Amino acid sequence: MRQILATMTFAFGLAGFAAPSLAATRYPLTITNCGQQVTFEKAPSKVVSIGQGMTEVLFSLGLADKIAGTAVWVGPVLPQYAEANSKIKRLADNDPSFESVVGQEPDLVTAEFEWHVGAQGSVGKREQFKDLGINTYLAPADCVAKVNTDGGDGVRKELFTMDLIYREIAELSEIFDVKERGDALISKLKKRESDAVASISGASGKNLPVVFWFSSKEVNGDAFIAGKNSAPAYILKTIGAKNVVTTEEEWPLVGWETIAQANPAVIVLATMDRRRYAADDPKVKVDFLENDPVTKELDAVKNKHFVMMDAQSMNPTIRTIDGIETLANGIKSFGLAQ
Repeated sequence: MRQILATMTFAFGLAGFAAPSLAATRYPLTITNCGQQVTFEKAPSKVVSIGQGMTEVLFSLGLADKIAGTAVWVGPVLPQYAEANSKIKRLADNDPSFESVVGQEPDLVTAEFEWHVGAQGSVGKREQFKDLGINTYLAPADCVAKVNTDGGDGVRKELFTMDLIYREIAELSEIFDVKERGDALISKLKKRESDAVASISGASGKNLPVVFWFSSKEVNGDAFIAGKNSAPAYILKTIGAKNVVTTEEEWPLVGWETIAQANPAVIVLATMDRRRYAADDPKVKVDFLENDPVTKELDAVKNKHFVMMDAQSMNPTIRTIDGIETLANGIKSFGLAQ
């Protein structure tokens, strides 16, 4: 019997028949995404990606040829994707219009943040796209244990972890029928995360008070500071440092008088090419900190303990792992490590 089976297998091989890959997606595929069921009859052929973090995940999965347009950028794309990105239409640096997205005739719209494509979507609601036969996919990191109904950056009820990014990669790789690529990418990122954690062993933040400043609408006004369950909070937990903010809001607006009471030992400043808000420029941030009568008295400012970090490392993205390394190296360089 075994010989007969072996002969049959050999014969099928000669005839050009190959066993189907166990990793292949079976369509129709239905997934639950941010509270909605989405069904895919086949792999999407044309996608519009709203959000730099989402776009870089698609690039990392080798899907550049599927991207018809992008929007919402805060800085340069990852260097290895610069050439591919230069050939893709950028609909807007910030929020694109609904018409510009639909005009690309996509069969899928992906979004990094629910405020762009959600119940109160600034670009469009999911129902609007569905009515036109366009599927939508939102990053799990922006809806799992997170509420986005206040019109701001949302409230995160549980600490962000990289598992949410790995879930996004796994789901997108299944949607596009590139599961093997997704598995390989997740393995690679998990190793990088493990290596990043190992690289700071013996260099604990010793519960150092740290503040992450993303930007401010007005330079002299309240600042967007990372909340206690945000991606920066995950970075801080990983290296043993302490967040000076205890609110569940993702990026609450906090007054500098309040921050001064915590007297952070290190201030992490977001760097970006975006110039949407007055304090997007990191040089503007430093100038304010060194000259404002309140902030110039902070220990971090007096000692110039500023860590420059790519803004995308402060968002829930594949770059959050870079953020762990960046802050750990900064703490080491200041002589503050254990």
